[in-house]
Amino acid sequence: MFIIWWIIVGLIAGFLTGKLMKGSGYGAIGDIVIGIIGAIVGGFIMQKLGYSGSGGLIYTVIVAIVGAVLLTLLLRLVTGNRARNL
Repeated sequence: MFIIWWIIVGLIAGFLTGKLMKGSGYGAIGDIVIGIIGAIVGGFIMQKLGYSGSGGLIYTVIVAIVGAVLLTLLLRLVTGNRARNL
């Protein structure tokens, strides 16, 4: 059941991150993976800042989006892939 929850949150976060960040994104599967990893990164950062992990769907998606945006920025810095307008 939790795997379905992570996929749904990752899908939402990856999609919204793709819309927030300029560029073509990483495809459907790549955006989901970035969203899931972003949720983990965002949750870790929020935990270290002292915020609790309970807050429902909206809180989880917002944290996942923040983590996915940070992860996307890091990936673009490492790979040299700059935003492309299509």
